Amino acid sequence: MALQRRYLLVSGTFILSLLLYIDRACISVAKDPIAGTLGLSDAQMGWVLSIFALGYSLFQTPAGFLIDKYGPRRMLTAIVSFWSLFTALTGAAWNFISLLVIRFIFGAGEAGAFPGTSRAFFSWIPLQERGIVQGINFSGSRLGAAFALPAIALLIQTVGWRHSFMIQGSVVFLWAVLWYIFFRDLPEKHKLVPAKEKDYIMANRQATSGAKSETMTLSRLLGSKNMWLAMGQYFGSNFTFFFCLTWLLPHLKSKYNLEIVEAGFYASAPLIFGAIGNWVSGFLVDFIYRKGNWKMSRRVPAVTGFTLVIIGLVGSTLQQNIAGSVFFLSLAVFGADMTLSPSWSFCIDIGKRHSGTVSGTMNMAGNLGSFVTALAFPYLKVWTGSVVPFFVTGAVLALLSIVCWLNMDVTKEI
Repeated sequence: MALQRRYLLVSGTFILSLLLYIDRACISVAKDPIAGTLGLSDAQMGWVLSIFALGYSLFQTPAGFLIDKYGPRRMLTAIVSFWSLFTALTGAAWNFISLLVIRFIFGAGEAGAFPGTSRAFFSWIPLQERGIVQGINFSGSRLGAAFALPAIALLIQTVGWRHSFMIQGSVVFLWAVLWYIFFRDLPEKHKLVPAKEKDYIMANRQATSGAKSETMTLSRLLGSKNMWLAMGQYFGSNFTFFFCLTWLLPHLKSKYNLEIVEAGFYASAPLIFGAIGNWVSGFLVDFIYRKGNWKMSRRVPAVTGFTLVIIGLVGSTLQQNIAGSVFFLSLAVFGADMTLSPSWSFCIDIGKRHSGTVSGTMNMAGNLGSFVTALAFPYLKVWTGSVVPFFVTGAVLALLSIVCWLNMDVTKEI
């Protein structure tokens, strides 16, 4: 059976995920030169780092709704083109307010990326392959960020922070053009997909439930216990991970008196662990599903992941050297990323044809966690004189997320 066509789709979304996080991580790497050029304090940079997450979170559900309505081909093309423009415009910022506005709109522009890929996966990916596909997809984001931290540091040293954003925007726009040319919303409408593969996909993808799946209202969405639990646990997951994209590199650079490129290499380690966590979790999701336990295939990897988050965050507070600190933070990010495949698979499970809206709503809550993270780290450090309260907060949120997962049920469709 010719399987490579749907794997080409996964390769394309992997590259999108990689580019998505290269663009996000660049602002963290560029923190010091941007602050120096524009005269910004750490508190102001905290707002610059967090305002992206606010824009990203607020537009998740609307973007997911539009993707469900108009299809991932057209909407992802528009979304990626829009965000590439505002990636480039970041390099044109002239003061604090202009940078805030650009980064907020940039976040809003990126909002539909992962809901769009989830909606594409519902139509293209058989249910028994959903876990590993989500794992591969999200590992791209971690590898992109890991690559970006040292590579963008070198790029900034070479061409300056303004030109580095403009170069990235150009690369992302190319992806949008290729997506529109080669992708179709349904495999059965794609002329280049072999008939045997079309038949296999259609026979093994998740079935919809007739008329009930045709309408998604706000009352149905917010009336679902599953939806609220998914949102709660994803808030906890993103609170831990987003630290890596915002304050980890500046934190290591300052605490251990490192050069920016050296700090970039250390800060990339947790992201590489995160990519591995996505692969491990994706494999577990599908392995347990094939054993006949749909509910546990989502729950076990997620609960395991949040347990590792707690161990990693608490352990990091006890370390006095950079190697020990980075190791335990890497363990925490490995665990946080183990929650992604089951989380996004869960959204497709309960959302089906409306998986764009459902996954977008979950991601909205998660990125409110990101917004809180980027502000909580500098403010808690100022208020308490220590970074320990920040990491303890992340551990408590991970514990509450475990409680959420113990009450989530894949069989209860929205």
